[in-house]
Amino acid sequence: MNKIQGAKSCDLLILGAGPGGYTAAIRAGQAGLKVIIVEGAKAGGTCLNVGCIPSKALIHAAEVFHKTKGLEGGQNVLGISLATPSIDLAKTIGWKDGIVGRLNKGVEGLMLKAGVERVTGWGRMLDGKTCEVMQEEGPILIHGEHVVLATGSEPVALASLPFGGKILSSTEALALEEVPKQLVVVGGGYIGLELGTAFAKLGSHVTVVESADHLLPHYDRDITKVVEASLKELGVEILTGAKAKQLTQDGACLLVDLSDGREVSLPSDKVLVTVGRKPRLDGWGASNLYLTMRDGFIAIDDQCRTSMTDVFAIGDVTGEPMLAHRAIAQGELVADIVAGKMRRFDTVCIPAICFTDPEVVSAGLSPQEAIAAGFETVVGQFPFAANGRAMATEAEIGFVRVVARKDNQVVLGIQAVGRGVAELSAAFGLALEMGARLDDIAGTIHAHPTQGEALQEAAFAAMGQPLHM
Repeated sequence: MNKIQGAKSCDLLILGAGPGGYTAAIRAGQAGLKVIIVEGAKAGGTCLNVGCIPSKALIHAAEVFHKTKGLEGGQNVLGISLATPSIDLAKTIGWKDGIVGRLNKGVEGLMLKAGVERVTGWGRMLDGKTCEVMQEEGPILIHGEHVVLATGSEPVALASLPFGGKILSSTEALALEEVPKQLVVVGGGYIGLELGTAFAKLGSHVTVVESADHLLPHYDRDITKVVEASLKELGVEILTGAKAKQLTQDGACLLVDLSDGREVSLPSDKVLVTVGRKPRLDGWGASNLYLTMRDGFIAIDDQCRTSMTDVFAIGDVTGEPMLAHRAIAQGELVADIVAGKMRRFDTVCIPAICFTDPEVVSAGLSPQEAIAAGFETVVGQFPFAANGRAMATEAEIGFVRVVARKDNQVVLGIQAVGRGVAELSAAFGLALEMGARLDDIAGTIHAHPTQGEALQEAAFAAMGQPLHM
């Protein structure tokens, strides 16, 4: 038995330094609380280290390379000619890692500035107030008056395709130093499509295998068919209603059952499995706590409180939507509550973004969801093909759509698919949070020429007063 090396105590003990955990730590430290955060890896969690940030860096590099390839030989509408471009993926990955490192240091610096104590090591909760952290010198005990569980999530593996060798999770895919010639992506959700699109632009022949009848199954068909058309134009092969089985005996191909009963064999240098993520519940002492669970996740109330007194949980470990910005908002909320403020997690919408090409943004209710919720609706849609800024930047694919109540014109949801629409998500979320009506959006002067004008135009259309179409 290892000898206990020491004990610490604090007002707030946080297990996990991902987006939710470090946000809670910084905000609580700013409020004057004594905070200890426990993390065995680099600060920033999945999002900063092996998720959101590195994937967007790779997506950007792939897009630049793809555009450069499109200028080869001068066969383009812009009239620009370049010699044959090439890419050194190892150098690209090094650049990506540099960005991650800078952000790691930034997070560490912010926590230090807020007076947060960082304990490096893998923590294990012994009870609702005590955490044991293993370090080289031996374990230390940390006692917290309040505890935040922010342990995050991890990729779901398939029993027939366990991670290892040529079977990759998104983590390994973001560390590849060579572009695979044949890449099969199992799972047509946002993670698989983002990375699949990036590698297709880098030169891989990509095949996507999705068990549902269309890609991005959590989005409506008006949006997903735009993404599917773009993927096909890029040369991505799409198999929907299909089930990945296992590698062939020689490991060279992936066996897939198609919806018509046929079995096909897909040549593959790498197989990227992106069938979902699950809460990280193992290894940190969850079994020592008396936590109520809900659908496999830690159950919380509207203050992020668990079933145990003074034990909070935030982020992916608490369920969908498993998004970094949700965890950040929860972390800030919990810090304020522990500091004595009255707060509740009562958000109108949490925007979701797919960084595919074109990008997808969804905030609030889709037309189908609004009808299912019992609303009579009006819907307005405006195509980027009629937007001057989109036309001038070769971004005419897609549209902005606004869904509103028919009786009082209060906006229920806003969706968009198109190049660069991720940057419109803040406007969409703000409109919904502030209870905007169609005339509020239509009456707001939108700068010209911008893609944001499409939001105003969609509101005009929903009001029956289309202007530029």
